[in-house]
Amino acid sequence: MPDVEDVLKEVDRNLPVTIEKLLDLISIPSISSDPIGKPGIERAARWLQDELSAIGFDVRIVTTPGHPLVLAHAGEVADANGSGLLFYGHYDVQPVGVVEDWKHEPFGPQVIEEDGRHRFYGRGASDSKSQLWTFIEGLRAWKAIHGGFPARIIVLLEGEEESGSQNLPAFIESCRDELACDIAFICDSDMWLPHQPALTIQLKGLVHEKVTVFAPNGDLHSGAFGAIAANPIRILTGILAAIHDEDGRIAIEGFYDGVGPIPDSLREQWAELSRQADPLETIDLRGGVLETGYSPLDAIWGRPTVDMNGITSGNQGPGERSVIPGYVTARLSFRLVEGQDPEKIRECFRQFVRSRLPEGCSAEFEGANGSSAVTMPRDNPFVKAAARGLEKEWGVPTVLKGSGGSIPLAQQLKETVGLDCIAIGFILPDDAIHGPDERYDTERLHKGIRSWVRILDEVQHMTR
Repeated sequence: MPDVEDVLKEVDRNLPVTIEKLLDLISIPSISSDPIGKPGIERAARWLQDELSAIGFDVRIVTTPGHPLVLAHAGEVADANGSGLLFYGHYDVQPVGVVEDWKHEPFGPQVIEEDGRHRFYGRGASDSKSQLWTFIEGLRAWKAIHGGFPARIIVLLEGEEESGSQNLPAFIESCRDELACDIAFICDSDMWLPHQPALTIQLKGLVHEKVTVFAPNGDLHSGAFGAIAANPIRILTGILAAIHDEDGRIAIEGFYDGVGPIPDSLREQWAELSRQADPLETIDLRGGVLETGYSPLDAIWGRPTVDMNGITSGNQGPGERSVIPGYVTARLSFRLVEGQDPEKIRECFRQFVRSRLPEGCSAEFEGANGSSAVTMPRDNPFVKAAARGLEKEWGVPTVLKGSGGSIPLAQQLKETVGLDCIAIGFILPDDAIHGPDERYDTERLHKGIRSWVRILDEVQHMTR
């Protein structure tokens, strides 16, 4: 009877074809946030459908009001109680940005040997086509050797993650019974170190908000009215500056309602991780805001935060224009922890702004939905199985970590399907995600595929 070593040998044997196919997928300009990317989105969906069908999956492309999803099954569809594994990835990518900033063709990937690595460049190389390709190739190799899988398998590939996943909640609701299983693996995460894998089991919630403050007048000449008329830039920036107090705490009334302390045991685990290797050592934190009494890792993983993501008003042109603008717009993001309700946080912020507006000024707000924080128990058997599989492949302990980021899908699957999620991935900080010359390397791709094989093997033994 074949064993895991036979599957790993199949991964090794097929690696040149694996790389060739991945470069083909990266070459497809599947940009989801720009209408110009629509043909690429559709082409990538068909490409993935063909690859999954070749493995033996029952695959269909699910149309939505936006971009399509690719949904594949191997094994019988379960009842609402579920029995199986779900693998999630997204095949859409961010826009290229300024083409001149790229040294390598954004959609013309080639393997290049440099700095001791065999790298390839391209939009989506790390976020997230290489990620989803690791588990697809792991499943392919397993099927090639065993003729089947150790559990019922669902593969869900999204085409608009980079543009907000607006149609994902409705799809999950409509297909909740079809998606029912034991666990979801979200392959869109990072490693702890270049040679140390991680499972992300704690994700923050997310609220996006846009606020526009209007003065009583339209644009005014600053020389004639600068000393006396309301300037919305001054007003809004003053309000935004008041969000953080001198101790780095959020001054919005009600913001911390429901927020509990970080357990001392967890803070010590995080401190030990930082002592072993500081993930922030390449970032200059001077001038930042750190809540008194907490370490940077505490703040990123365990404390709620507010960030200003952009502000627009008045003269944005190359020349001088002496103007008091009639309005100013800012965008903010709120990263939430357990106990915080996204809609309550949104309303608390809006009241914070309204209460500080001078007479004659007004505010308008845009923002909807939002996601809550999600935490996966460390003693969950699938967490333990995945950690064992990663450790066997990489030869070092698997880090169980939090994240300052958010994956709304995790909350949607939890609330709608009752499904817990584990985020696994092989991204590194220097992969230039969303930036020029986004990249990945063949060595991590290879070990990522082998990692999934070992995880499948651990799951197989777990369920016997």
